[in-house]
Amino acid sequence: MEKENRARAHVARLDLSTAQVAVLDGQAHTARALWNLLHEYFTFRQGRFATVKECDEAIRAARKQIDWMGQLPAQAAQAVLKAYRQAWANYLNPDHRARRPAFKTRRFRMAVDVPQARDLQIKRLNRRWGAINLPKVGRVRFRWTKDLPGVVKGGASGRVTGARLVKDAFGWQIIFRTEIPHAVPASHRGERVGIDRGVTVALALSDATTREHGPWLSGGERERLRRLEKKAARQRASHRRGEPRSQRISRTYGQIARLRATAKRRAIDWQHQTTTELAGTFGVIVVEDLRVINMVRSVKGAAQAPGRNVAQKAGLNRAISEQAWGRTVTLLAYKATDRGGQVVKVPAAGTSQTCHRCGHRDPAARVSQAVFSCTSPACGWIGNADHNAAINIENAAGTAVSGRGDFGVTRSVKRQPPYAA
Repeated sequence: MEKENRARAHVARLDLSTAQVAVLDGQAHTARALWNLLHEYFTFRQGRFATVKECDEAIRAARKQIDWMGQLPAQAAQAVLKAYRQAWANYLNPDHRARRPAFKTRRFRMAVDVPQARDLQIKRLNRRWGAINLPKVGRVRFRWTKDLPGVVKGGASGRVTGARLVKDAFGWQIIFRTEIPHAVPASHRGERVGIDRGVTVALALSDATTREHGPWLSGGERERLRRLEKKAARQRASHRRGEPRSQRISRTYGQIARLRATAKRRAIDWQHQTTTELAGTFGVIVVEDLRVINMVRSVKGAAQAPGRNVAQKAGLNRAISEQAWGRTVTLLAYKATDRGGQVVKVPAAGTSQTCHRCGHRDPAARVSQAVFSCTSPACGWIGNADHNAAINIENAAGTAVSGRGDFGVTRSVKRQPPYAA
C-alpha cells in the first residue's frame, strides 16, 4: 500500500522550575527583540530589502556585540530569521492572504523554536512523564499523554523533526513537530454536505442538522471574569502613565488570562471532536470562502468621520472571533484529507440572501436571524435561514474557488428542502 509522510503536531505541558521559567522567558523576549531588529534592518535599508545573507551576517554580528542576544540559542535565532522571511513570502503570495510583517509588541505570544530534533534527546521516563533537553535550559520533564513517533522502541512509526516552546496563561508548553507515515486512503464514499458557519448557530448543515455548543465558561466562571474585568478597570484608572505596573494589576491580568485560556481550550476541544465527526461522515464538505480578517475589522473610524453602530459591530466581531471560523475549516481540511475526503471553498456572495428552491435573490428575504422567507411570488418558500444558506453553499460546489483532497468535484444537483412551511 502506498504511503506518504504527513506533518502533525503534538502539544505537551512542561514541568519547569522557577529558574528554568526565567531562562525561557528571557529567550522569548530576545526572540521578539530579534524579530523587531530584523524588521527594521530589512525594511529601512536605503530603500531596498536586505538579502538573507545580509540578515544572517547582521544576526551574527549582533550576537557578538550585544550581551543579552546570547540568551537565545543560535539555532533559535536562525529560526526567527526563517520565520520572518516566510512571513514576507506569505504576504506577497496572494493565496495566503497574510498581513504585512510588522513590529512585535509584548502582547505577542512568547515562543522559542528548537529547529533540530537531535537537540531534544527525547526519552520516556514512565507512564506519565517524558524528558527532553532544551538549549541553555537543561533537562526538563514533560507530560507524556501520547506516544511520540520514533521515540519508544516498538512504538509509533515516524520521527520528531523539531519543536516549538510556547507560553500561555497556564505556563510553558512544547509543540512537537512530527512526520508520520500515512497510507494513502481510498476516496471517501460519504455524501456531500454544505456547512454555513454562524454566530447563533455554530454550524448549520444542508441536511437540516446543526452542530452547536453551550457557553465555553460556566455561569460562575463568567461572573468571576466580569468581576475581574471591573477590578482591572479600577486598577488601570489609578495607574499613572509611565509608571511600572503594580503586582496587583499584573495578578488580576493573569487571572483574566487564565479564564480566557480555559474558554479557548474548551472551544478547541469542541472543534476537534466536531470536525472529526464531520470528516468521518461526509465525503465532500463545502464551505464559504470567507475573509474573516476583513469581517472583524473595527468600524470606529476617525475623529473627523466617526463610524456608526460601533458598539454593536464590536460585539459581533467578538462573537465571530470566539467561533474561530478559520480554525474550523483548517481542522476540517486535514482531517477530511486523511480520510479520503475533500473540503471545497465556494464564493460566499449571496448564499444567505438567495432562495435555494427557486434561486431568487433578495436581501429582504432574510426576515430575521433564523427565518428566511422567499419574496418571489412564484415561490414563497419559508424556512430556516441557516439551513437555506447551507443548501446554497452545497449547490455552489460546481463554482468552487479552491479545493483540497484526493478527487475532483462535480457539479451538484438541487436538493429537496429539509422542510417547508
